[in-house]
Amino acid sequence: MVTPATSPADEEWTAQSLAKGAAGIALMHIERAHIGVGTWKDAHAHIKRASAATISAADSTGLFLGAPALAFVLHAAAQQGDRYARALKTLDTHVHRLAHRRVDAAMARIHHRELPAFDEYDIFYGLTGIGAHLLRRDPNGSALERILAYLVALTRPLRTNDQELPGWWVAHDPRGRTPTAHHFGGHANLGAAHGITGPLLLLSQAARHGTMVKGHHEAIDTICTWLESLQQQGDAGPWWPEYVTRSDLHTGIRQSGPARPSWCYGTPGIARAGQLAAIALNAPTRQRFYENALHDCLTDRAQTVKLTDPGLCHGWAGTYQTAWRAARDAATPELAAVLPHLADQLIQHTATAPEPEPSLLDGNVGAILALHTVARDEAPISGWDACLLID
Repeated sequence: MVTPATSPADEEWTAQSLAKGAAGIALMHIERAHIGVGTWKDAHAHIKRASAATISAADSTGLFLGAPALAFVLHAAAQQGDRYARALKTLDTHVHRLAHRRVDAAMARIHHRELPAFDEYDIFYGLTGIGAHLLRRDPNGSALERILAYLVALTRPLRTNDQELPGWWVAHDPRGRTPTAHHFGGHANLGAAHGITGPLLLLSQAARHGTMVKGHHEAIDTICTWLESLQQQGDAGPWWPEYVTRSDLHTGIRQSGPARPSWCYGTPGIARAGQLAAIALNAPTRQRFYENALHDCLTDRAQTVKLTDPGLCHGWAGTYQTAWRAARDAATPELAAVLPHLADQLIQHTATAPEPEPSLLDGNVGAILALHTVARDEAPISGWDACLLID
């Protein structure tokens, strides 16, 4: 039987981590308190642990670390009642200032025609993640408006060294390191966690909720068109490479087939983003394409067998939660029909995982949250999966 994790003896920065620390564990206890299978005393204990040290609002913080992470957690707790109102108000000020500073720096980088890095725009530490929180917390505020305008600017081509590249092309390799020969000249990442699929998720979610900026729809279409240009056709249906290099642009995609079907990389995250984009653009043909791509992926054992852990980021929990959200919005019932099998796999892998790690992204915390979705077949009250932008 899987039981809720307890917080490890965290270092100060780890405690404020949504991915690995007490902040992520608190998010699980908050959802359990909301649905009546846990207590607010337990939730508060983990919130206190996460916020015990000085909370960082440095420019290196984002949705998964520091002030934005704690603000996301407290906002999740405040979904029923008026919990943590004073603390949230204080965090709001710091998150808004952080967002404006980060946008200023990003727009200056674009002005100087320099390539970005993941942590400028991604979900974990970049402006997309901060925007994911603000879309829930302050959807009509100037901070979110500026983030969305920045993401529109990010979709414009960037000319560097006499070559025109997508505006989200990064100078480093997929691990954020200095590129080797294979990644010479950087790469463009397709994943939801660090690639352009993250900004597509935020732009689409914002448009769907009526929060728009100039060029918004055009930016969504630009990203979708780029993703569709890189779509590969396999025996079981469409799939996408994890990233493309400059060499790939000239000689073709090196990746020979689909990797594991996870949220962070692969068809599930991309297909959910494409589905949301199509809904935002009122494009039913495009919506059916992405829903069919997700269905084909999830019913292809050659792909699903590559999922070997129960976690959220690249395991069964993230795949299930993404598919569940997609099925709720799907135009046809085929995706919903796949959910029972995915749930069985999630249950099996969670029960048999060796020494589960007490963390949200890669450990049993995310698996437990997804299992609550399995059991209740209802959207999380806390909105915890907004940190993946699949909600």
